[in-house]
Amino acid sequence: MTPEDLVRDHTIYSCVMGSRAFGLATEDSDTDRRGVFLAPTPLFWRFDKPPTHVEGPADEQFGWELERFCELALRVNPNVLECLHSPLVEHIDDTGRELLALRGAFLSRQAHQTFMRYAIGRRKKLEADVRQHGAPRWKHAMHLLRLLGSCRDLLRTGELVIDVGDERESLLAVKWGEVAWPRVESWMTRLADEAAAAVPTSPLPPEPDRARVEDFLVRTRRASAR
Repeated sequence: MTPEDLVRDHTIYSCVMGSRAFGLATEDSDTDRRGVFLAPTPLFWRFDKPPTHVEGPADEQFGWELERFCELALRVNPNVLECLHSPLVEHIDDTGRELLALRGAFLSRQAHQTFMRYAIGRRKKLEADVRQHGAPRWKHAMHLLRLLGSCRDLLRTGELVIDVGDERESLLAVKWGEVAWPRVESWMTRLADEAAAAVPTSPLPPEPDRARVEDFLVRTRRASAR
């Protein structure tokens, strides 16, 4: 069974991600697709295990095997969590619906540490661009602001909403380079501070519900072995 076969025949959930899911799409935006496939359990009985992820087969398409996806989601990986919360679902079966029903089990206050670590790395790259070229990559700056706002709101409300809503025009102004870098820096710092302030009173639990996710994975693997 090829990686393409796994994606084509065993995908349990797929969605559109990127700017289209974030509410930031423009005429030139790509359509990024992400998905989760369930490799049949007998494939794990061989020496050569099925892949943990597959790029393609279409352009801008990427998929994770279910176990790897769950591992990353339990680590509060921003890209994986956002995939679970995309408003643009293209395919889902019964197992995929059960996975979506587990969205809350993956969320915890650990999101602050994970999202911020990712954000700090991104911000350092933007600052390096400013030093070397006089300006950041404005599209990357826009998406960092989006990520920081998403993290703050997650910690405040306990829910991950990835569509930027009323912030669309303000964020697109950053993308087009219409907002001075010092203002963008100040905006980033404010969002990061607000996220940190939300941690102590966040409705999120301290840790994800690993046992609940593991139970789902074991039951799903067992059913796939029949």
